[in-house]
Amino acid sequence: MTTAEHLRDRHARWELPGKRALVTGAATGIGQGIAVELAARGANVVVHHAGSAPAETLSLLADVGKDGVSIKADLSRVDECERLIEEATQALGGLDILVNNAGISVERPIEQLGADEFDSLFAVNVRGTYLCLRAAIPALADGGGSVVNLSSVHAFAGLPPTAAYAASKGAINAMTRTVAMELIDRRIRVNAVGPGLIETPRYFTQERTVPYTTEWGAGIVPWGRVGRPQDIGSIVAFLASDAADFITGQVIYADGGTTSLLGIPGK
Repeated sequence: MTTAEHLRDRHARWELPGKRALVTGAATGIGQGIAVELAARGANVVVHHAGSAPAETLSLLADVGKDGVSIKADLSRVDECERLIEEATQALGGLDILVNNAGISVERPIEQLGADEFDSLFAVNVRGTYLCLRAAIPALADGGGSVVNLSSVHAFAGLPPTAAYAASKGAINAMTRTVAMELIDRRIRVNAVGPGLIETPRYFTQERTVPYTTEWGAGIVPWGRVGRPQDIGSIVAFLASDAADFITGQVIYADGGTTSLLGIPGK
């Protein structure tokens, strides 16, 4: 292989032409950024949503030349997860990429957090991820495949009052590593991405103990700015591509240096 051929081959490995991808929770925010990035690299994408209108995401997919398909499903239910995978696989003619992005969060001190709230959060964040991944294995195993689960910096270090959310993302990390080893002989890669502060609609509108603003975020993130959905989309697209063929069972934090900063004030 000549140098020019090697460079062309290396570039091609980063692209996703004809790959078939399902992104859960892709109507807005990080999921939307992931879906658009996958499509921009050539993938055909199914947009999962739980009820929020996915019209904006589908419009953005059209802007990059892709006709997306949307499917509504409640990921807290076994039958709904299985139906989602079945319908997505049928719509795409197979499945190469599964991105388990859908999730909910609750900010409440542990003494005020009800057991029902805890169960509801885990039902979507952890159980939904597990159920979708399990249901997708036969389709992904047809030719190998890539699964990317969405974790969080909350799984790395504590930030009150997010105990339940942090626990759910810690579970995602553990699941990612173990399932990656279970599926390694089937050539299915399983990784996770842990976003830091990302500017999404929920970032501004959710009731929080700290008033999240772009300026506040930029002041505490070492890189000097808040992340954007496309920042996460780029990493997910890389992990889904052949360029990441030697990466499995890993959790990559995309946080502008947040998890690397010691929390003790300097002089």
